[in-house]
Amino acid sequence: MTEKASIRVFIADDHAIVREGLKQILAEQRDIVVAGEAETGLDAVKLFRKSRCNVVLLDISLPDRNGIEVLKQIKSEQPDLAVLMLSMHREDQYAIRSLKAGAAGYLTKQSAPKELVNAIRQVAGGQRYVSALLAQVLAAQLGENHEAPVHEALSDREYQTLTMIASGKTVSEIARELSLSVKTVSEYRSRLLAKMKLKTSAELTHYAIRNQLID
Repeated sequence: MTEKASIRVFIADDHAIVREGLKQILAEQRDIVVAGEAETGLDAVKLFRKSRCNVVLLDISLPDRNGIEVLKQIKSEQPDLAVLMLSMHREDQYAIRSLKAGAAGYLTKQSAPKELVNAIRQVAGGQRYVSALLAQVLAAQLGENHEAPVHEALSDREYQTLTMIASGKTVSEIARELSLSVKTVSEYRSRLLAKMKLKTSAELTHYAIRNQLID
């Protein structure tokens, strides 16, 4: 850390290679220093408190907890802390949900190498970071005749379950991946089907494809 380093960044991502890549990018900046890192949601919540960070880079897909759940807990403890979400998912899939939960910005991992530093500086300065594409999506949603799609009424876990079912995963596979019981995932599935007025996983998949919720 140099004397000019004024932005302390905490990285939460379960992939060591991704964390190392992010650290290499940030190591080249005189005003940014990595103050800590974690590979699970539980560790992120424990360790970010000790890092005295200004910005948290938070993966939306952690192995033990959904990143948006971690985001909400971090913001409940430190409302003014800037959290920049990182994701493999397209911006139109999780970005708006993240921003509504309190994120200061949303960055896809594909765009991170060229946009990461600018995004960190922007949110550290108290602004929000949105890409040009996301800005267009947000602008479209402000239209007078915009009607929110039914999937926006789902909880974060229900939405995550929807996208995983639509990607072809079984309830057992989802339960294993999210460290939940099969019964809990089945309840999420039943609730989201009811909210969306659908009956089968096939109908969920068609809906997700039609609304471009999966790649």
